[in-house]
Amino acid sequence: MSAADDIATTARPRLPRGVRLSKDEARGGFVLLAPERIVRADPVAAAILQRCDGDRSLVEIIDDLCATYKGERSRIETDVRNLLADLSAKKMVEL
Repeated sequence: MSAADDIATTARPRLPRGVRLSKDEARGGFVLLAPERIVRADPVAAAILQRCDGDRSLVEIIDDLCATYKGERSRIETDVRNLLADLSAKKMVEL
C-alpha cells in the first residue's frame, strides 16, 4: 500500500499558506510557488491543483476531472492520488 492509497476519499486537498499556483507568463503554463521553491506544473498537475481549494473532496475532484476530460476513472484517480501524495510529502499540498 502506497501513500497515495492512504489518502481518504473525504480529504479536502488545498494549497497551504504560502503556496500558490501561478500562471507563468514568460514560459507559458503554470508553476507552483512555495517559499524558496518553484515547481513547474504540467497541464495535468495544473488541472488537478486548480481544483484543490479545500472545499472539494478527493472524490469530487476526481469526478470533476472525469467529467471535464472524459478519461478513464481509474487512471485519473491514480494520477490525482499520486500527485497529491507526492506534493503532500513535500509540504506543498495539505490533505
